[in-house]
Amino acid sequence: MKILSIETSCDETAVAIIEDGQKVLSNIVSSQINVHQAFGGVVPEIASRIHIENISYVLESALEAASCSLDDIDAFAITQGPGLVGSLHVGIMAAKTLAWYTGKPLIPIHHITGHIYANRFVETLKYPLLALVVSGGHTELVYLKEEFKFEILGSTQDDAIGEAYDKVARVMGLPYPGGPQIDALAKLGKVHYKLPKVKTQKPFDFSFSGLKSAVLQTIQRNQTDLNKADLAYAFQEAALDELLSKTQHVLDTYLVKHLVLAGGVAANSRLRERIMDLKNKYPELLITIPPMWCCTDNAAMIGAVAEVAYRHGVVGSLDLAANPGLEYS
Repeated sequence: MKILSIETSCDETAVAIIEDGQKVLSNIVSSQINVHQAFGGVVPEIASRIHIENISYVLESALEAASCSLDDIDAFAITQGPGLVGSLHVGIMAAKTLAWYTGKPLIPIHHITGHIYANRFVETLKYPLLALVVSGGHTELVYLKEEFKFEILGSTQDDAIGEAYDKVARVMGLPYPGGPQIDALAKLGKVHYKLPKVKTQKPFDFSFSGLKSAVLQTIQRNQTDLNKADLAYAFQEAALDELLSKTQHVLDTYLVKHLVLAGGVAANSRLRERIMDLKNKYPELLITIPPMWCCTDNAAMIGAVAEVAYRHGVVGSLDLAANPGLEYS
């Protein structure tokens, strides 16, 4: 089964063709990051306009790279949400047009399920499965007792982890996007600054707002002799402590056979190291980290989960609309 998938939830215009949910025939991504760097973050109106300019070219490139025509495609998958409404709308209109023109199925996909199922490109997923979702807009612990059954055990009470990285980078005078900047700078740092341990009301929830405020206060107290590398190190270790402690709490509470990372922050080198350290405590646990190319937004991950969704009866109609607040089904 060949699925042509489209992803336009934020600032990447992406089209991929995936065979049987695991074989990547093509995966084309046109990024807007250079445009939005000047503004210190994604500008929604600009993002949607660039999607309009790029979508036809990216679609043609994906078909050409896969040596496919529309006749070879069995279904079309599209990110319905969550995301920026204008950006989502561009991709949805393209997917609906293709489905209408060819008379083939349209498969609406939740963006985060794509990040979770991107791990199919590494190995077969085993259930019960726990996904640590870490991105610019989401920080969640998602439990799948069985295939395509999602339960959110915990989520952030305020900032998502990626958002916290960007905000901390901004107050430290580092360029956007902040995640890679903090990650690189932290490698040069050492134990120096002490940041508070995060507290939450619910055992599996996250919070990063207080940590961000503590970084700002540290900068204000040390204006003349601030060591940015040491501060980046302190912030990153504190933020990852929050992620890993809550993940371990779930592992100690629920039956989990497979732990996967999901989302853009899964590209963080220190997180990738520390998640694998869990093997020391949980030797029977299968741990999977998505390939670097699949951490940030792309359409291959949408195709990976679309094959599963289609087997579970997920098919959309031509009155499908963008849903920026879409929840797991």
